[in-house]
Amino acid sequence: MTETRTGVRPLDGVRVLDAATFIAAPFCATLLAEFGAEVIKVELPGRGDPTRHFGSMTDCGDSLVWLSEARNKKSVTIDLRTEDGAALFRRLAGEVDVVCENFQTGTLEKWGVGYERLKQANPGLIMLRVTGYGQTGPYAHRPGFGRIGNAFGGISFLAGEPDRPPVTPGSATLADYLSGLFGAFGVVLALRARETTGIGQVVDIGLYEPIFRILDELAPAYHMYDFVRQRMGPGTVNAVPHSHYRTRDDKWLAIACTNDAIFARLARLIGRAELAGDGRFGTTAKREAARAEVDDLVAAWIGDRDRDKALGLCAEAEVPCGPVYGIDEIFRDPQFEARENIRVVDDPRAGPVAVPNVVPRLTGTPGVIDGLGPALGADVAAVFGTLLGLDADEIAKLKSMGAV
Repeated sequence: MTETRTGVRPLDGVRVLDAATFIAAPFCATLLAEFGAEVIKVELPGRGDPTRHFGSMTDCGDSLVWLSEARNKKSVTIDLRTEDGAALFRRLAGEVDVVCENFQTGTLEKWGVGYERLKQANPGLIMLRVTGYGQTGPYAHRPGFGRIGNAFGGISFLAGEPDRPPVTPGSATLADYLSGLFGAFGVVLALRARETTGIGQVVDIGLYEPIFRILDELAPAYHMYDFVRQRMGPGTVNAVPHSHYRTRDDKWLAIACTNDAIFARLARLIGRAELAGDGRFGTTAKREAARAEVDDLVAAWIGDRDRDKALGLCAEAEVPCGPVYGIDEIFRDPQFEARENIRVVDDPRAGPVAVPNVVPRLTGTPGVIDGLGPALGADVAAVFGTLLGLDADEIAKLKSMGAV
């Protein structure tokens, strides 16, 4: 594909105030920053965002999570709990397009910086609000984290083996990242709507809602047939074989056989062509009824081969397959290299750091990583001076009062 880069970014000129903590709403701000938005991260003086201390720590004093997920942001410090800090925040909110926050419902209102207060001076303001359960409903004031969102949203119930307890579906932060992704989509929609109306709005997300949204037919199947899907280990409903299979060299291979034509190709590959078509397992319904037997056939064939050999044979037969990778294998894979999915950034504080590259890939106006997570308060003078016209003495006074 020919790339014609324009030198501009889709969100050039958009200014975002990231007053959130941890991952959910901050991830939204990060996505916006990758595509050109100016993002000002507001942190608690002296402590900063808790993400700075979450996960593997580096010699610069900040975690790898912070360095990766606070990319492209500027850092200022404001104590929103103080009167002077709240007043300063309100002034900043008057100079931006978007505010991202994920405090417990009602917290910003208590501090005098809720949406209704902020939009008085900035009617076009858009505010992303991510909480455990959203801004409304009987649970609105309950605290929430990603693990709770996964559980309440319905995905944790599905994760694990049938006879074992539910497990974490990949990562406890799945709900956080999905909320940030849906949040970024909502913010872009709100910016687009503002072009017509001139009026801002709230983008309201409960952590559990993106999880519930991705559960394919779970809701309609229960509503129509009273079907409650249970844990199925690596398998899935409506498709067989569609699972993970151990190879001879003690690795794992994923196969996705989603229709009868694919199964016919797989059956020929394993030397059992008679099972497809009009055979015993020729339709999805027949395979569903004999799930264990079908999986055993495939497992036996794959178990007699090393992973790379099985992968090659499946690829030649046009059977969808892929390795179940650990992160070490991801770093060695030529597809990840060719797509530049891993970017090594030479950070002035932490040195070279490998981070996931920008997604999605735009050929004309791509997103970029300008830098990793900044030092706490690194941009206080520049931001307060440029946007609010504060001089060094005024900033020093605010610091002495504990406001910044």
